Amino acid sequence: MTLRFIGIDPNTGQGESPTVWVDESSKELIIQGWKPDPELEAECAAFEMPGHAVGIPDDEAVVRIPARMVPIVRKACDAAESAGLR
Repeated sequence: MTLRFIGIDPNTGQGESPTVWVDESSKELIIQGWKPDPELEAECAAFEMPGHAVGIPDDEAVVRIPARMVPIVRKACDAAESAGLR
């Protein structure tokens, strides 16, 4: 695994640190964020649309990151694209 650090929440403190990386070997974005409150997680789990199973599979998770991290996520997308991750 080759993780490339992209950025961290600019308002992070000592205890919280939403972070974005690009895994250049697996060609994936890696996002660390906050766990959602139970109501939000339940709403996500109930989401229905064609091609999307209801529920959250055991090997997946819902995370939250602040909107102020949009530039960091964009930078990660650009880095992933430039590394051939499409």
